[in-house]
Order: sequence, then structure tokens, then C-alpha cells
Amino acid sequence: MANQTGNPAAQVVTIETLAPERIAELRDLIRDVPGFPHDPIVFKDITPLIADAEGFRDVIAAFAKRCGEPNGLKVDVVAGMEARGFILGAALAVELGVGFIPLRKAGKLPPPVDRVAYDLEYGHAAMELSKGTIKPGASVLIVDDVLATGGTARAAAELVESAGAKVAALLFLLELVGLGGGEKLTGYPVETILKVAA
Repeated sequence: MANQTGNPAAQVVTIETLAPERIAELRDLIRDVPGFPHDPIVFKDITPLIADAEGFRDVIAAFAKRCGEPNGLKVDVVAGMEARGFILGAALAVELGVGFIPLRKAGKLPPPVDRVAYDLEYGHAAMELSKGTIKPGASVLIVDDVLATGGTARAAAELVESAGAKVAALLFLLELVGLGGGEKLTGYPVETILKVAA
């Protein structure tokens, strides 16, 4: 992993294992959907990218390269945030030879659960984890598709820590530049493949 600085804006580091032209090709596979689910949001639809076998493989390989030598990132388990983090995280866990744990929206898991409530720009939400699925002291890699304002990602990190585990890093396919997501994740290693305008 790249060294982190005290500057929150410098904390989100672009993964450098893909050539710039390949990164541009991957970006072209992501569809912008203006006004979904409501204005002024521009939804980033990764479905065409994960439907493309080579594109999907390149993304998972780029993530995996950040976790092995010489980067020295120890990973005991991968945790994916609902819902598209399940797709990326599960594939990455298989590539790394470790287990996968889903971080779910409230009410989706049977009790007992660990739970963290958090604020969204349009309301409140909560994230849950089946109690006991992460061993205390485990090194957990958190994966999702998009880093936007950072609130959900911060809640995911706090949820992992509430189970007594350590956040190894947070990996994202996309960072929406200008929304301040990195500032919410101060103190955690954060890396992305693509940086795009919000």
C-alpha cells in the first residue's frame, strides 16, 4: 500500500497496476445514469464493466496486486458493502484465498448482529454484520464500488472495528472526486482504480 500522509485529501491513492489506456477503457465501460435515483445524482452503473469478462478480471487483478508482496498488506478476510461491494469483494476474496463477509443493510440478517448507525446526506441508515463472523484481531479488507461522501464507508470501518478486528485498507473501484470521501476516512489506507467527476 502507498504510504499515507496526514493530509486527508492525499489519503485516497489511485491503484497504479493498470496502464493509463486500460484505465480509460475500464472507465468507458461504466455507464452514467443522470437523475437516478433522483436529481442531481448521476448514478455510476458498473454492470457493463462486470459483464465484460476481461474488464472484471482486470479490476480484481488490480485489487489483488495491492494486497500481495511487496506491498505487505496482510488480509485475513474480505468484507464487502451492500450491494455491489458483494460482487467485487467476493471475487477478490476467491483471488486472495480468504473468506468473504457481507456487510448488510439493517434488517437483512438474522440476530445476533453487530450494528453501526450513521447519517446520510438524505437521512439515516444502519449497517450490520453477523456477530462472530469476524474473529477478534483479524485483518479485514473492505471493498465497495464507489467512494462518494464516505459516510457509508466510515460506518463499515467502524462496524469491523466494533467486532474487535482491524481494517487493513478500503478498496474502491471508483472515487467521485470533489465529494470529500477521503476526509471521512482519515486514518485508514484507501485506494481506488478510477477517479471520476461526481
